[in-house]
Amino acid sequence: MDDLNGIPGTPVFQGEQAKKGYALNKMCFSFNDAANRAAFKENEDAYMKKYGLSAEHCAAIKSRNVLQLIEAGGNVYYLAKFAGIFGLNVQDIGAQQTGMSIDEFKSFLASQG
Repeated sequence: MDDLNGIPGTPVFQGEQAKKGYALNKMCFSFNDAANRAAFKENEDAYMKKYGLSAEHCAAIKSRNVLQLIEAGGNVYYLAKFAGIFGLNVQDIGAQQTGMSIDEFKSFLASQG
């Protein structure tokens, strides 16, 4: 457990990542409220500015790439709130994380029982 960062392609969410992603995760938590989801969709830039997101956070949000969001300090549980705004589900996120298409990822899951 001493070398958790040694897992290839897997950023581990610990203290440094939590600090790095605090503003991003705080913003994503706000999406529990439908009015906040609507405000974000209406003006993403203004909403991100309200939470003080860094340039890295903003670029990751605009890319809609979950892996970039995780690298930017995003916690997958909060990022699920963000992904839900755009109709992405856990299988969509899993496909991004594994580099598979959604259909390939679903087939993989089915093959695992």
